[in-house]
Parts: sequence; structure tokens; C-alpha cells
Amino acid sequence: MKLFTRVSTLACFGAAVALVWFGAGPVQSQNPSLKANFGAVRLSSGFTPDPYKVAVVSGGATRTDLGGVRTWVSNAPDFKLTYDAGSLPLVIRVDAPGDTTLLVNTPDGRWVADDDSGGSLNPKVVFNNPQSGRYDIWVGTVTKKNEKGTLVISEVR
Repeated sequence: MKLFTRVSTLACFGAAVALVWFGAGPVQSQNPSLKANFGAVRLSSGFTPDPYKVAVVSGGATRTDLGGVRTWVSNAPDFKLTYDAGSLPLVIRVDAPGDTTLLVNTPDGRWVADDDSGGSLNPKVVFNNPQSGRYDIWVGTVTKKNEKGTLVISEVR
């Protein structure tokens, strides 16, 4: 009986260690339900003026690789876009002097990220067939240095 108890205890301990070590994967610290750092807007396809611009400060204290790009971001989104889609693409980009990134949580819960597709060190994400709904946007940095920049939302590539 003692052997069975010892084996059972070791098995439970091993399972607990495995669950903690391998189980849930990395903890997600980006929280779309938090208030956005630089505001929110609702835009409908065909919006004017196009582009819509927002002054932001990129970066944050949290390192993540959601969407496949390693970046420093805040826990709260930097901006919340509620978008009523039409036939035009949705383009989200950042103009900044430093190396910035984009992390976007789409209306269906997917994470999309980019580092340098906007030319130079600027990120750009293009949704050719955008969904209607809320896009939570984080403007990050490659290094843990904050950068002043402009978040640009457009329907023009």
C-alpha cells in the first residue's frame, strides 16, 4: 500500500510539474478589454479624411511575440478602431523615426503583427478584405525604447 501511495504521489507531482512547465504556454499580457492609451474611433468604409491619424508613443514594459513579431508593448491597446467594412482594404501603419512595430487583435480574435513592411523601420498591416468590428492596436518597439510617432489608418495602400 505504501508503494502505491508513493507512486501515486510521484505521478501527481510529475503531472503538476508538466502542466506548469508545458501546459498553458506563455501568458498573454495584452488585454484588449483595457482602456486604450491614445483613444478610440469608429470609422465606416469611405471615411474622410483619409488617412485618419493619431499621435502615439510606442513601446511598453511587456515583451511579446504574438502575431510572430517580437516586440515591446503596453498591456492596454494603444488605440481601438471600430470599423464598418465595405469593399475597400483597411491599412494600418505607423510613421516614426525609430524602429516600431504593429500588433493588431482583429474582430475574430486573430493576432496580426508586422515590423518593417511600411518601408524603412515602419510597420504596415493591410487587410484586403477587412471584417467589420473592433481592431485593438498596439504600437510597439523592437528595443525597449519609446518612440513618438503617428498611427495612420487608411483605405489607400
